[in-house]
Amino acid sequence: MRSSLDPAELARKRRRHRNERIVAAVVIVIAAAVAAVIVYLNHREAVELRKDQRYIPQLVRMTPEVPLLQELVRIDSSKPQGVVSGAHWIAAYLQRNGIKAEIIESSPSMLNVYARIRGRSRGEGLLLFNHIDVVPPGTGWTRPPFDAVLFGDRMYGRGTVDMKALTICQLVAFADIARSGQMPAHDLVFLATADEETGSTWGMRWLLEHRPDIFEGVQYGITEGGLTEIMGERMTYFGIEIGTKQLVQVMLEAPTRQAMLETRRRLEPYIFSRRATRVLPEVRRFFQQLAPTRFAFKPYLEDIDATIRDGQFWRLPTTYRDLVQNSITTRGIIPAGDRWQMEVTMLNLPDEQPDARIAWLARTVAPAGAKVERVLVKEGPNVFSSEKTRMFEILAAEAQERYGVTAGIQILYRSASDARFLRPRGITCYGVSPYPVDYYQSLAIHHPNESITVGSFQQGVEYMRRVVRTWARTN
Repeated sequence: MRSSLDPAELARKRRRHRNERIVAAVVIVIAAAVAAVIVYLNHREAVELRKDQRYIPQLVRMTPEVPLLQELVRIDSSKPQGVVSGAHWIAAYLQRNGIKAEIIESSPSMLNVYARIRGRSRGEGLLLFNHIDVVPPGTGWTRPPFDAVLFGDRMYGRGTVDMKALTICQLVAFADIARSGQMPAHDLVFLATADEETGSTWGMRWLLEHRPDIFEGVQYGITEGGLTEIMGERMTYFGIEIGTKQLVQVMLEAPTRQAMLETRRRLEPYIFSRRATRVLPEVRRFFQQLAPTRFAFKPYLEDIDATIRDGQFWRLPTTYRDLVQNSITTRGIIPAGDRWQMEVTMLNLPDEQPDARIAWLARTVAPAGAKVERVLVKEGPNVFSSEKTRMFEILAAEAQERYGVTAGIQILYRSASDARFLRPRGITCYGVSPYPVDYYQSLAIHHPNESITVGSFQQGVEYMRRVVRTWARTN
């Protein structure tokens, strides 16, 4: 059968079919290449996953410190009888290691534990201090809060992070020096207090007033309060806490609920303030040291003065703004007989005079018909601990050696430790988190499912051991 197409049309058709075959061949080649690349990338990803098991629970070698932490966590020290049991447990550990421990009763069911290793020289002593009590567990736990259950590579329990793990780190480091048989260069002191979580009335405050001998010859203190920032499971900043804002709590009173509502309205500009009060030198240095680890806020933290001057201060989140302003929080309005009350918390910059701040608050609420009915807590003024000391150098150098990260200062904006009572008395205190604590672990502090990774805890034990050992050799 003859084609009805003319020769020219047949030629065009043949060229089109040839071009289609060429395109198909190219597509097949490209598809094969893409498939090869995907296979290669999948292989590379599998290799990298085998090398980098950051999101997979790690096999850990059990060390003697792990069951020690379990024993301490299993003591429910959210209750007075648990504080008593915890104090006796700590004292027994010290005594098993040949250390004389004194149990100090500041009040019925409020026990503190004190021990001292004498050094070759008086003065420049180091105090390792911690607290026995923990906050009540509350509800919502998926594992019992006082069973210290090991699940995967984590230990769950109230106090695992705040702060029984650090207590064990300090105990082990302290006992190491005692067992070594070598006298440290200066006195080494261990102190576990009774009630830090509820205001330290029968702990650090009582001891400072009634047992000043505990603090004789002490120049440095190490406690909780530091920060280990983790991004992508890699530590990016080791924050050594040198100070914190100061707490003042008062109860306001007004004749009517409407008057108290007006009072709160007058306080709102200070609750959600986007204006800076002033920048303290230590805060400026903190921001400068922190800035390289930040993405969105790096340019604003590098030069906080320029940020304020250029009207960009409002761009920073509260966590940063709070460190350069006196801030306020309020609680709910409640009836009190025929009147109405509201609790107000002032978080003041460290050098603020608390009485002056209370007077300011009284003037601010007076036009609404409210007054300061009573002062609940009054702290401050306080000082920062200098980072230009041999002790800070030791803490920072060990962080660099162990975690490969630059250590810098840390300033707390809404929490505090017992260091706030020691700094005004001339003791240079540093807060550390000697082990990595990720974001989700930090959220569980004072909340359900508090936990610590066993491997991280073990790293913290070795960190503290090396810090104390290095200090003990420093003349």
